[in-house]
Amino acid sequence: MASSFASSSSYASSSSWKYDVFLSFSGKDTRYTFTDLLYDALSNKGITTFKDDPDLKRGEVIPSTLLTAIEESRHAIIILSENYASSKWCLEELVKILQTQNTPKRKAVPIFYYVKPSDVGNLQSANFGKAIADHEEKLKTDHENKSKYDMERVEEWKKALTRVSKISGSVFFGDK
Repeated sequence: MASSFASSSSYASSSSWKYDVFLSFSGKDTRYTFTDLLYDALSNKGITTFKDDPDLKRGEVIPSTLLTAIEESRHAIIILSENYASSKWCLEELVKILQTQNTPKRKAVPIFYYVKPSDVGNLQSANFGKAIADHEEKLKTDHENKSKYDMERVEEWKKALTRVSKISGSVFFGDK
């Protein structure tokens, strides 16, 4: 993965981008395993990589610093794992990544970590379908947060999951 970014003829750490790569991942699944190893490998190659703070509190509104970091990153690596869609933050990151990246000069590269691309895109699948259904149910029962905007966000998340499942990436089913 690192070599595909580093070997690009237009790659330069001193470009106008603050970060070469933004990592989007479920901390619950991969923070201290796969994501840490990937972050270290990219950093060792001189690739400036954004990885969020492990002290960010779960359940809070996604900090604008994360969305800004996506905008300031040339590329994004999306590590789609079992609990990725359970996190509103991950889903918001995914929507922003797909809005700003995946152009000829800015790549969004998915890594399907112990999940199949078809599981991500098929919202009837066990993990991704259940996570979306849980978000919808929470919105229906939580009168304080119930709004048209929230249901529209869920639709955006569904579209983003379907879209990312169709982007060519890497599928990883190694030893955990």
